[in-house]
Amino acid sequence: MAQARALITGAGSGLGRALAQRYARAGYAVACADIRLERAEEAVAELGGAPHLALEVDVGDDASFAELNRALASQWDSLDVVINNAGVASGGGLLEADMAEWQWMLNINLLGVVRGCREFTPWLVRQGRGRIINVASFAGLAGAPNIMSYGVAKAGVVMLSEQLRAELHRKGVQVSVVCPSFFKTNLAENWRGNPKMKEVALNLMERAHESAANIADSVFDQAARDVFLILPTKAERLRWRLKRFLPEFYFKQLLKMGQVRAMARPNESTG
Repeated sequence: MAQARALITGAGSGLGRALAQRYARAGYAVACADIRLERAEEAVAELGGAPHLALEVDVGDDASFAELNRALASQWDSLDVVINNAGVASGGGLLEADMAEWQWMLNINLLGVVRGCREFTPWLVRQGRGRIINVASFAGLAGAPNIMSYGVAKAGVVMLSEQLRAELHRKGVQVSVVCPSFFKTNLAENWRGNPKMKEVALNLMERAHESAANIADSVFDQAARDVFLILPTKAERLRWRLKRFLPEFYFKQLLKMGQVRAMARPNESTG
């Protein structure tokens, strides 16, 4: 039986690297794709080298994704799992985010996933099997304030995944979408937007109970059980139920959380 194969974008660091390690432990050959080739190479070295691959991709660029497709096809003739994970972060309200931030965020966090699906869905459809896992965020479900461009982009990933799941239902290809909340990672490394919100996000990531490895374990296990909406952070499973079944109560709790976080921010007058 041929070895299973997985492609992961943003695999050079953070959750992508943890996912690469988890799938490799399960016996997959992993193609680690990253905008920084040296980080992809480091990830592959950690996995032990061949049969794993290090590839370069800028998920914000059409031509780069097409080149990734060609590079992978030159070495592999099949693919079992595609994980569209690469992303960037921002924070701030509607009037704080200028159009440059919106275009940057939507191009990478939403259209980057669209590009990955468009390039590699044909592989899976030809085979009549496989899985696409799109990494969104609970921000795409929460409706929370002050993460405007990020939340909208991630909500787009959720809807893209829902629609793609329906389109591929009779073609043997499964789709999952991952919506974690804060966990220990380096997502804020390429932050744009309100610096105070960055401090809040870093604080919440530092206080989180789950690590990237914990999230990767949950993604692997739930995808194997054919779970569509993967909520790998414990508190968000309750919050999602509250939003679905008690939406007004959820909204009031959301506002209270926002007030607490605003009070926790450093005093702007003291710098």
